[in-house]
Amino acid sequence: MGAIIAVVVIVVIIIVILAIVISQFNAIRRLKQGVDEQWSGITVQLKRRNDLIPNLVETVKGYAAHEKSTFETIAQMRSAVAQGAQSGNAQATAKADNQLTDALSHLFAVAENYPDLKANQNFLQLQGEITDTEDKVAASRQLYNTAVNQLNTKITTFPGNIFRGMAGVAGETQYYEVPADQMAAIQEAPKVQF
Repeated sequence: MGAIIAVVVIVVIIIVILAIVISQFNAIRRLKQGVDEQWSGITVQLKRRNDLIPNLVETVKGYAAHEKSTFETIAQMRSAVAQGAQSGNAQATAKADNQLTDALSHLFAVAENYPDLKANQNFLQLQGEITDTEDKVAASRQLYNTAVNQLNTKITTFPGNIFRGMAGVAGETQYYEVPADQMAAIQEAPKVQF
């Protein structure tokens, strides 16, 4: 009778250990899939914006042909964003994305000098779509960073840190954040003159 109880206890302990292992493995895999899904959301919005930009640039070119350097910068930054998103490197993508946003801001500022352009329906529609897409990119970044936080918390705390290698997660995932070399410009208060 004592041997049967010992066997039952051992079997129960093995089942509990297996349940913990399976539970931790599945939890880490679900969180990793969530990060991948949110990254995909960012890349979709960045692609949408990149697809809109050539139309916007062509519309502005007709009015502001002498702004060649702005157009070249936008083309370079579009390419850098696409490469960063394709590589899955959050820091490189964030850096290129911020530079592209700055270039687009400059393009919209250029448009202010051309009243006919500001009244052009095609330009206004494209400007609205890009603004809408920027909002979607910002929301996608937030969702991605939330998913990254959940995954990183799981794999750096006990017992998840024991099972992360087994679940195929080598280390912490990078947040989508402003690169350090661009932080000074963001933290600096804009100068407004009247």
